[in-house]
Amino acid sequence: MFITTLLTEPVLFFRIVVIVILSITLHELAHGWAAMSQGDNTPEKSGHLTLNPVVHMGLESIVFLCLTGIAWGQMPVNPAKFRYPKLSNIIVSAAGPLSNLALGILFIILLKLFANPDSSGILSFEFLYLASRINLTLFLFNLLPIPPLDGFHVFSEIFPQLKQLQYTHFGVFAMMLLFTVPGFGRGLRMVAELFISVTVGI
Repeated sequence: MFITTLLTEPVLFFRIVVIVILSITLHELAHGWAAMSQGDNTPEKSGHLTLNPVVHMGLESIVFLCLTGIAWGQMPVNPAKFRYPKLSNIIVSAAGPLSNLALGILFIILLKLFANPDSSGILSFEFLYLASRINLTLFLFNLLPIPPLDGFHVFSEIFPQLKQLQYTHFGVFAMMLLFTVPGFGRGLRMVAELFISVTVGI
């Protein structure tokens, strides 16, 4: 389990935990800000327009992250308040993954500008590379058209026939299948690493 990393590579463990918590918090905030821009004040009324990761993730998710390396977050929104039901839902749903893409690109820029393989500290090569890879992987993962991922809400507005899958066990089955398929997570990481390599030139 991921918790064993704390004993073998404690620096890597804390880097991953910090990056994932920051990334999920900003991911959920992006959903909230997008919802507010589309006429839904639910994020503000529920107190979710905050940088407090416990509000977005809950203690259970943070503990699960430390144990397994897997975490989740949630932003309460009310689609009934959206100005434009279909377009607003696409905008709000896409905002989270796009925030991870933006973070990934930001860390790549920092990697290109400030880091070198021999550097240390918060702007070390290893930290910035890891932060960009994690965020690009989160971007790719969350865009998968599987409920309850954001990609499903985006694609189900474009292809309405997918909406019926939201109320079945398809999402749970598909997620279980993805996490048990050997190499699935590695495949997403490889795509992210390829993008970083091409843009940074490493």
